Amino acid sequence: MKNKRILSGIQPSGQVHIGNYFGMMKQMIDLQNDNKLLCFIPNYHALTSQNFGENLSYNTLDTAANFLSLGLNPDKSIFWVQSDIPEVAELNWILSNFVSVSSLERSTSYKDKISKGLKPNHGLFSYPILMAADILLFGAEVVPVGKDQKQHLEITRDIVSKFNSVFGDLLIKPKPLITELTGLVLGTDGQKMSKSYNNFIEIFCDKNELSKKVMRIKTDNSSLDQPKKTTGNPLFEIYSLFINENEKINLEKRFKTPGLKYSDVKNELIELFWNYFSIAREKKNTVYSDKELIIKILKDGSEKAKELSSPIINRIRKETGLKYTN
Repeated sequence: MKNKRILSGIQPSGQVHIGNYFGMMKQMIDLQNDNKLLCFIPNYHALTSQNFGENLSYNTLDTAANFLSLGLNPDKSIFWVQSDIPEVAELNWILSNFVSVSSLERSTSYKDKISKGLKPNHGLFSYPILMAADILLFGAEVVPVGKDQKQHLEITRDIVSKFNSVFGDLLIKPKPLITELTGLVLGTDGQKMSKSYNNFIEIFCDKNELSKKVMRIKTDNSSLDQPKKTTGNPLFEIYSLFINENEKINLEKRFKTPGLKYSDVKNELIELFWNYFSIAREKKNTVYSDKELIIKILKDGSEKAKELSSPIINRIRKETGLKYTN
């Protein structure tokens, strides 16, 4: 894929984990060389999880440091914080008039979060509309999303159809980018990896904490002389994230051959994980430990983002009648 306007973001909800990285961040970083990459930190979205005050401001800068340390290049991309472009909240309100309550009620992500104990509120319920505003305000053509977010993008596409049927082809209908491997990253318990489920493995944790998390990865009760399953096996799936296709084939053979010890595989995974992110750890502890540098990068990015969003929101204001002067 080349020369596309690609947009996605990651919530500032605390330490970045491998589900964030392999599910979205790595794709974004890989795409920045040949495309117009738009990457933002959606701190408005973070409010749905009651992430307020100093905690939110700290996590915003920490998330930025994580992204930059992992390879995001501000010279090849536009990188900003959602709240630095307040027009996204304006567009959110405008778009809310082009989506039905029933379509939001059908959101599997909303129902899943409620079932996991999150308190229902309007922010959580209308999350897909704000996501649509994030995408449409900048004219994004492609959006990398996990399989669990694909339904939200379909809501965005439906909004575009309804809006454009009234006002003409003002909004671009974005396409999803989902890969087979990274669309959904399993957590240590076999569910989707998420901080909400406390089944995540942080990228920048110390080695002792990493060992504890890896050793807690759920495995079955098969005996030593039995072959081990690979499909839906969180240990196999997580290990596979760090290796190439040929190595994955060999790993699958090992799992299907009697005699494999899960403890051996977990110890291998600890070293594999630790070495994989060694350069990123060094960058975060040196270059991106400078708070003022990170703020400058984000502010510069917001100015570039405004250059993209201003023509779009101005056309929307004009066509909807919100702009009442010449």
